[in-house]
Amino acid sequence: MAESKAAVYGAIAANVAIATTKFVVAGMTGSSAMLSEAVHSTVDTGNGLLLLVALHRSKQPASRDHPFGHGKELYFWSLIVAVLVFGLGGGISLYEGVQHMRHPEPLTDPFWNYAVLGAAALFEGTSFFIALRQFKSEAEGRPFWRSLHASKDPSVYTVLAEDGAALLGLLLAAAGVFASHALDMPVLDGAASVAIGLLLASVAVLLMRESHGLLIGEGIRRDTADAIVALAQAHASVARAQPPLSMYIGRDEVFLAMKVEFFAGTSAETIVGTIEAIECEIGARYPRINRIYIEARRSEQGPGSAAAPCAD
Repeated sequence: MAESKAAVYGAIAANVAIATTKFVVAGMTGSSAMLSEAVHSTVDTGNGLLLLVALHRSKQPASRDHPFGHGKELYFWSLIVAVLVFGLGGGISLYEGVQHMRHPEPLTDPFWNYAVLGAAALFEGTSFFIALRQFKSEAEGRPFWRSLHASKDPSVYTVLAEDGAALLGLLLAAAGVFASHALDMPVLDGAASVAIGLLLASVAVLLMRESHGLLIGEGIRRDTADAIVALAQAHASVARAQPPLSMYIGRDEVFLAMKVEFFAGTSAETIVGTIEAIECEIGARYPRINRIYIEARRSEQGPGSAAAPCAD
């Protein structure tokens, strides 16, 4: 959690400084692309604050109304962040770019644009690598895109996505300013702003997709579920284990329920001991799965007979 906050704090600090400078230079030079970048950095600053709220609220203890805690606060607020990136960051950039293309105005002095873009790239790059380092520490050697989908910590992958989009946006803004000034075509500055808006909208859709799956109850990966079934069936008294039902209920919390059938004649003591052993083995191999419920059943007594639940 501390590492997640470090990534968010780094992003906020960078965006506050960058947004202020971009607004000043956009007013001095009249660059539409620079104004879009200033709006982008302002939205990212607000998003960072929302992620801090999410991290705080997600650590609230469980209550009678929320027996599984408040871990999904992270997923709710990350969805709000994605909506803000799409609506404010992408929408305003698109609007500003279209307006500048319809009524192009030449840049007055591109020097300050380049100076600010260079400084912004330095700050954004620092923030990006802080988030990337944290992201890689959780990836466990998996490929990048697979790790991005597998990550359940929005506070890290949201900052990573935003900073990555910011770096690409700076490149687009620099290209727009250069082409506009070099070719004496102010409309290209507006086109760069439109491109930045489309970039932000694309990143927002990616973030929405990840938040959507977690909010509606995304479970563990299929290969993990298969491994848990095999783990349970490895016990001599177990006749069959059904595929588990699972759901992420927080950044590092997974709820898992499964039915395990024991061979007829297995004693109650053996059943209880085996269940405890299975729960310990699952928890040791997959620390995030920390809420485990196993329903024990006896296997069929003979052909056509129904399975009966075990006594408590």
